[in-house]
Amino acid sequence: MTSSTVATSRKGKRIAASELSGQTVAIDGYNVLITVESLISGAPVYLCDDGFLRDTRGIFRRYRSSDHTTLALREILSVLKESNVGMAEILLDQQISRSGTLAAKVREMMADYAVFGCATTAKDVDRRLKLIDHPVATGDGAIIDETSKVVDLPFEVANRRRIKALII
Repeated sequence: MTSSTVATSRKGKRIAASELSGQTVAIDGYNVLITVESLISGAPVYLCDDGFLRDTRGIFRRYRSSDHTTLALREILSVLKESNVGMAEILLDQQISRSGTLAAKVREMMADYAVFGCATTAKDVDRRLKLIDHPVATGDGAIIDETSKVVDLPFEVANRRRIKALII
């Protein structure tokens, strides 16, 4: 497939958070969290040709919670609550240090925001997300290519906060 064909296919899978009402959504935890943290901290975030927001910090394996983590989680959970999501399944990569601690924090915050769901760790987050038949929240192209409906939660947060992304 050409890159324009891939971009068009991905755009066709994209749904707005408002379309999640009553539905279950699986969330690529670190992918979404790191991009929202980048938005909040003022780090560069790009609107790519496939219509998804992405950051370029490349900190995945070296991820550490920061001052922006709680605020980013609040923003994500606010979008989910406002969207009246039926259930949120947040998956965090187990191999990242302190993922279990972060999952516990997310569960606590989900209860505070009255967002029904769970936050868990797994060694195979990407594989699991590719097999899910309900909407997925991610900016990972490989996952988007394998799913039927995708929501760009960082894009939703950017719209709420009126943050402009650079376009590439």
